[in-house]
Parts: sequence; structure tokens; C-alpha cells
Amino acid sequence: MLQSKTLRFFFGFTVILGIVCSAAAQQSTGTLAVVNGSAITAQDLEQREISHLLQAQYQYYQAEKKALDDLISQRLVEQEAQREGITLDELLQREVESKIQDPSEDQLQVYYEGLDSKDPYDQVRGKILDHIRDLRRAKLRNAYIETLRLKATIAIQLAPPMAEVGPESAEVTEGRADAPVQVVEFADYQCPYCQRVNPDLNKLIQDYGDKVSIVYKDFPLPMHPHAEKAAEAARCAGQQGKFWEYHNALFQDKKLEKSDLKQEATTLHLDSAKFDQCLDSAAEAANVKKDQDEGMKLGLSGTPSFFINGHFISGALDYATLHQIVQQQLTLLSSAKAASPAGSSQR
Repeated sequence: MLQSKTLRFFFGFTVILGIVCSAAAQQSTGTLAVVNGSAITAQDLEQREISHLLQAQYQYYQAEKKALDDLISQRLVEQEAQREGITLDELLQREVESKIQDPSEDQLQVYYEGLDSKDPYDQVRGKILDHIRDLRRAKLRNAYIETLRLKATIAIQLAPPMAEVGPESAEVTEGRADAPVQVVEFADYQCPYCQRVNPDLNKLIQDYGDKVSIVYKDFPLPMHPHAEKAAEAARCAGQQGKFWEYHNALFQDKKLEKSDLKQEATTLHLDSAKFDQCLDSAAEAANVKKDQDEGMKLGLSGTPSFFINGHFISGALDYATLHQIVQQQLTLLSSAKAASPAGSSQR
């Protein structure tokens, strides 16, 4: 009884993976339809409907990634039980179930007082207790699986969906243009998530050096009134060779009024007259619009949005996620090079 209940709790998404993989196997990269002798291919569909398909593909990827993560957890626990020569039920009992501590009666009473319920305490006490046990079980489970992950060698090859994104964007590339991993970011200077992730992108450059380049593309959102002018200002600073210094200052200081934009240029010792003329005349507005139009064509709906070697990933990412995908790309490139005839001959 314990084993079946715990396994359901641990690995509820495992069946989803089978469904997802089955659906993926049915996808075709060839002809999808023929209209009066004219073929419509998967590439035709993606190029024409990329704005609709990319977000759907990303949601599919997220579901697939979650299912894969659950399956990895299951595999790790099964392998550990086998290594110790005990049953899976015995392992979970020892590492999780036996460590669950019930709350005190006072704690249950406090929890009950915080509920919006008209039922008397005696009627809901059992449900409260079960809920708290489930929360503590999940915490113990996650902590135990994390210890197994830290000891394991895990190579995840599942990658986010891809789209073609042009690197052309004047004065906004940091790192070597020929770096094996290119991170294209569509962002908004007024977006709090973009502000939060910017130090992590700088850390990627520090940690990976010439292996990674960053391409910044402007995607000012309509609900942020200062974002578009801030984007123009950063490009005006780029005309004087200080795009990245100005770019980082905007994300750090978060001061985006027009007067603040001009003051930032003075602080960075730019030619103030030249900068002000560029900003006041909206000289860079067309370049900002060009990036914005590209983002709209791709179907982007929020910021930050990333394309890492063309692989799309979106949302409030942390450094660990960025690092994982960059490392994955470097590993795949290294494997492909080693498998090539040229790579084989060099060994």
C-alpha cells in the first residue's frame, strides 16, 4: 500500500512522458500535405506560422521537460535501491516516510485559524494533518532526490524548440562573433525580470569567455512607457562605443526618465551634445522598431525571451538554467566535432 501510494506521489508525470514521446515520434520533417500536386512541408508551415507555433512548441517542450525530469528522478531512486540491495519501498520508507514529523496540536490549531472555513476544527483536523504531511513528504522527497542528482552523471539532450533569429543588430554583440554558443536576448529595459537576469548574462561571459556571445535585441513592451526611449538611448551610447556600459547601467540603476537617460550619458563621459541630439531626434528609433518587428514575427509575448543557438526559452530564468543550456550546446558541438571525419583523424 505504501509503495503504490508513494510511487504515485513521486512519479505522477511518468505516463505523460510516454504520451509526449509518442506524439513526437509521429511528427514529420517532410511533406505534411499536397495541394493539387504542390507539397507543403514542415519547413513551409514553420516559416509561415512561426508566430503561432513557437509558443505552442515551447509549452510542449516544458511539459516534456517536466515529464523527463520525473523519469530521471524515478530512475535515480530505482538505481539507488538496486545498489543497496533493498526494495524501492524500503528505500522510500527509510529516506522519506520515516522522517515525516507530524505537527503539534498547537500548530494544527494555528493552521486552522488561518483557513477561511466555517467547519469546526474537529471536522477538518484530519484533512489539515494529511495536507501538512504531504507538504513535508514533498520537501523530504525533493531533498533526497537532489542528493542523488549531485552524485549522479546526468546528460540531458532534450532541447527547447528552434527558430531562425538573425544576429544582425548594430553595436549590440558582446563576446566574439564566432563564439560556438550565441545567446540572443529580446528584452525591455523597464522589465523587472530582464533587470534581474542581466547580471546572470554578464556572468555567462565571465565564466565562458570566448565560447559565448550575447546579442541584445530590443523588445519594448507597450505597458512600459519608458522602455522604447531607453532602448534608443542605449543605441545612441553605442554610436560612441559604449553600448554595453550604458546597457548595464540602465538595468542596474533602473532610472529611465528622459532626463535620467541624458544624465547617464554624462556619467559615462559620452559626448553629451552628440548623445542628446541622437536621443531627441529619435535617430535610433528605426533600429529599435526593426528588433521589435522581428520579435513580433516570432510570436514573442513577453520578456526576456532567449534564443540560445536558435533554441527558444522564455521567462524569469536563473543562472543555473542558462548555464545548463549553454553547457548542453557546448557538449553537443564537441560530440559532433569528435564524431566528424576530421575529428576522428585528429585522434
